[in-house]
Amino acid sequence: MLRCGWPLKAKHRRCVVFGRGSSPDQKIPSAPSTSSNPMKPPSRDFLPSSPMMTPSKPASVIGPDLAIVGQKITLVCQSALVIAGEVSGDIHGDNVTVGETGKVTGTVSARNLSIHGEVNGQLRGETVALYATARINGDIVQKNLVIAEGAQFDGRVRSAKDASDWQPILDANTHRDAGA
Repeated sequence: MLRCGWPLKAKHRRCVVFGRGSSPDQKIPSAPSTSSNPMKPPSRDFLPSSPMMTPSKPASVIGPDLAIVGQKITLVCQSALVIAGEVSGDIHGDNVTVGETGKVTGTVSARNLSIHGEVNGQLRGETVALYATARINGDIVQKNLVIAEGAQFDGRVRSAKDASDWQPILDANTHRDAGA
């Protein structure tokens, strides 16, 4: 059995682990001093700066250490979604950003799409922006398209005839009913 405890009065936190052959009374070496090397908070550099993420409406984030894989997966986000990890499945959202470390395999439908990473599948959006680090392998259906110098794109582009060509389905129940 393993236990981990945090001494309340200790100057530095330390994890105390007890296993076979040890006891709670056993002396534990002190934690090394961190004054010369202070612990830094985790970096959020993987998040692209985007006007879609405002303090009043924070984005949902699929971090760089998260992979969502499976069959017939559909993610629905009614506000901003930032993908810095990997998603295998379709995505429907109001504002979707694929960060530089993000990778999506599937169809991405959103009112606003900002692509900094990799997408293998169709992009559908009112406004689709491919940044210099974007790598797209698939078709784009859009009303407005911006492609930055350096973006890699292999596919076809089609202008949307009307909103039904690009509009995401933001009602999760609609996706549940369609999959039944």
